[in-house]
Amino acid sequence: MKKCTQLGLAITSASLLLGAGSVNAAELEITITNATKGIYFTPLIVAAHNSDLVMFRTGQTASAELEAMAEGGDISGLASVIGNAGGVVVENPATGILNPGVATTFSMDSGSFGYLSLSAMLLPTNDGFVGLDSWKIPTEPGTYKATLRGYDAGTEANDELAGSMPNPPFLTFGAGGSGVETTVTNTTVHVHPGNLGDSDPAGGISDLDNTSHRWLNPVATITVVVK
Repeated sequence: MKKCTQLGLAITSASLLLGAGSVNAAELEITITNATKGIYFTPLIVAAHNSDLVMFRTGQTASAELEAMAEGGDISGLASVIGNAGGVVVENPATGILNPGVATTFSMDSGSFGYLSLSAMLLPTNDGFVGLDSWKIPTEPGTYKATLRGYDAGTEANDELAGSMPNPPFLTFGAGGSGVETTVTNTTVHVHPGNLGDSDPAGGISDLDNTSHRWLNPVATITVVVK
C-alpha cells in the first residue's frame, strides 16, 4: 500500500518518480494575487508533483524545510527536497516580495505531474504562510480559479513581537508589546487564526498594527490557465 510522505516519496514503484499514470504534460499560466490589505508575501515556491509528494499537509508536523520557509521566508530547503524527489519547481516568480494587492503571472510546464502546491511566508507573522496543498491540475484546457488560505506552521508561538519575526525595512513595527501568545497551542500545520495586533505603538500585547496587519482568510487568489 502506498502512503503519502511529507516532502518525501514512499518507497514503492520507481515509475512514480516519473509520474507514470499521471496526466499528460501541461503548459500552465499561473497568476497569484496578494488579496490582503497590509500583509506581504516572501518569495513564492510553486511545485508540480505527483500524489506521493506533498509540500505541507494540515494536521501533520511541519518539516524542517517548511519551518524555515514559514518562520524566515527561506524556500531553498523546500526547493531542494522537491527538486531532488523529481518534482518541477518554480522559485520566486514575483522576483522578490509580493506586495498587498499585487499579482504575479508566470508560466510553468507541469511535465507529467498532476498536482500543484505553493507556499510563501506571510509578513508580518511568526510562522504564517500562504499555501496551496496538492491541488489537482485539470486535464481539460481552460481557466480555473481558487482562493488561498493562510496557514500556521505550528512551530512558533504567535506572540506578534518584533523580535520574533523578520524585520524588513518596508515594515513598521510597534514596540513594548507583552506578547499575544507565549506557547504553541497546536504543533501541527493548521489554518492560521490571523494576526490580532493592537492600537498602541509603544505597548499593548502586540507589536503589530491592527489597522494594517490584521487579516482573515482567504489571503490570496490563484488563476491557472491550462493550455
